[in-house]
Amino acid sequence: MISKIAKTTLGLVLIGSSSVFAQSLADAKKAIDAEQYQKAKSMLKNLTTTQADKDENFFYLGWVYVKQDYSDSAKVAFNKGIAVNPKSGLNYAGLGAAAFIDKDRATATTNFNQAISLAGKNVKPFVYVGKAYLLPLTADGKVTKDDASAALAVLQKGKVVNPKDVELLVTIGDAYRSQVQSNEAYAAYSDAATLDPKNPNAKVATGVLWKFANNFDGAETQFKDALAIDPNFGPAYREWAETDLRWATTDPKMASEKVKQAADNYKKYLSLTDLSVESRMRYADFLIQAGDFKTLQVEATALSQAANSNSRVYRYLAYSAYENKDYPAGLTAINTWFQKAEPKRILPRDYLYKGRLEIASNQDSVGINTLKKALELDSTQTDVYSEIAKSLFRQKKYVQAGDAYRTATLKAGRSVKLTDYFYEGISYYYGYDVKLPNADTLIVRADSAFSYVMAKSPTTADAYLYRARVNELKDKDRNNIVGYAKPFYEKYIEVVLAKGAPDDKTKKALAESYAYLGTIYEFKEKDEVKAAENFNKAKENDPANKQAAAYFAKKTK
Repeated sequence: MISKIAKTTLGLVLIGSSSVFAQSLADAKKAIDAEQYQKAKSMLKNLTTTQADKDENFFYLGWVYVKQDYSDSAKVAFNKGIAVNPKSGLNYAGLGAAAFIDKDRATATTNFNQAISLAGKNVKPFVYVGKAYLLPLTADGKVTKDDASAALAVLQKGKVVNPKDVELLVTIGDAYRSQVQSNEAYAAYSDAATLDPKNPNAKVATGVLWKFANNFDGAETQFKDALAIDPNFGPAYREWAETDLRWATTDPKMASEKVKQAADNYKKYLSLTDLSVESRMRYADFLIQAGDFKTLQVEATALSQAANSNSRVYRYLAYSAYENKDYPAGLTAINTWFQKAEPKRILPRDYLYKGRLEIASNQDSVGINTLKKALELDSTQTDVYSEIAKSLFRQKKYVQAGDAYRTATLKAGRSVKLTDYFYEGISYYYGYDVKLPNADTLIVRADSAFSYVMAKSPTTADAYLYRARVNELKDKDRNNIVGYAKPFYEKYIEVVLAKGAPDDKTKKALAESYAYLGTIYEFKEKDEVKAAENFNKAKENDPANKQAAAYFAKKTK
């Protein structure tokens, strides 16, 4: 028996080291595809020792570091690969990818060009330069049009070298999908699946395509097909979880069920990975997407106590603490993250949460500047305009608040709320001072803002009240009142009375309205009957109304 085993072993050795290497590297690549990064790293570190003359080993080790966002470690591995083989197109593609995630575009381009020049008939440098261009750099994971175009240009050149490379075709599909070119993406994924029906990546990629088309049943079918090919293919469960989450947000009737399924599928994904810090951090990203900040805070706290914890955990601690209103803990965490992280690792969203935490901690002026930094870095975070305006309003910097709300209504697009227009108007009203050089402009802007609210929500009584007050400011000559506010006070009364019995606060506003109308009838219209009628109503609603009291005191003399 021992002799038989020995002969078998000897036979394997005699087959040649290249066969053993190829199988081992294939296993490592399979682990990378399955997002079992710790397992892949362990295998590849062993390969870089036992097969130190193979530049591919160093490339795939570096690529794992790229996927985990450790660019410095990635560069070390790629440079070792180039030392082994100075003509390694793959490792130059890797150096380009590492520079790309460091936002060093010039170095990235130089290395990408070198990779392609050395590629020859090897399609993989084309594939990985394409993949590098698709690495997300923004908080929302979106790929810019220019980067997607650059990826496709390289990938199409690779297709000339080898039109049947499945990884190339899936990457082409990914590039098209990033720009919502669904037909082209589907064609590429279909070609990949036809060439290799047992490839789970092509199935999962098609499922993701259906997810973004809100074809949730079709997406689930693709994920199930991928798992039928490989029951341990974790990314299928991860994408299935994210599909469930999207389903929950688009179909309220399914929300509760799909959120639970999303959590279950993500747990299955985690169970199929190596439960490394990086896998758990990806779970943290999922929890942010799911809006489950309570679970995120628990997970982030546990991660922070791990021996090999990544400093990025402080980002998650800060986000979750803010959303859970644990502001002191959040401020401490975000400051720690800013202290520990390299500047290139700071996201615009980090500045957003830092600013929010500073404002919540009564550091409004500092917080506003931080929010402005967030906007400077990512102008798409349009809801920040309203947050800045709200903080300025709270500080009673009314004209600045009005300007900020105005910016919000002009730039914030779909995130603009009707209350933003209302507070734009009220800010300018409170900030009005006849001594200001732009006093008339403030009146015009306030009037316009309230006019918009009235048009969109005709039953919002306060819009009429404040528009009346703003128009009252136009009557600067008290000896020659025009009565600009009259129709708005009248409309305010009409809208309020239609809603039923007014509360005490509304009664005071009604008294204000009737008193104004009484003044108009007394001095402008010269109608004493209507003047007395309106002043009586003012007194009924608010016996302490000064204008009504003055009117009746004058009449008793």
